[in-house]
Amino acid sequence: MSVNQPSPDTNEEESKKREAEAAMRQRALTFLLDQNARQRLTNIRMVKPELATAVENYLINSASSGRLNRALTDEELKQILLNIRQPKKEFKINRV
Repeated sequence: MSVNQPSPDTNEEESKKREAEAAMRQRALTFLLDQNARQRLTNIRMVKPELATAVENYLINSASSGRLNRALTDEELKQILLNIRQPKKEFKINRV
């Protein structure tokens, strides 16, 4: 085994840590979103995983700072998505 390769135990520990963190995030989102909003976030994750992660981080940070103390509805989640979504790049083509 070379010095640069992590041991199999280290990989296993990191994998367990990631799984535990994902489970904790899912439990938090269960409390922070109603059923329709959770379904919308799941659908978004299939198409744009980076946007879903950004929304999850925003929700968890809001809840941990005390700004969010109830389950959000689908309509409220849509508003958050509109605020978080990165603006689309516009291209202007000039024909000569």
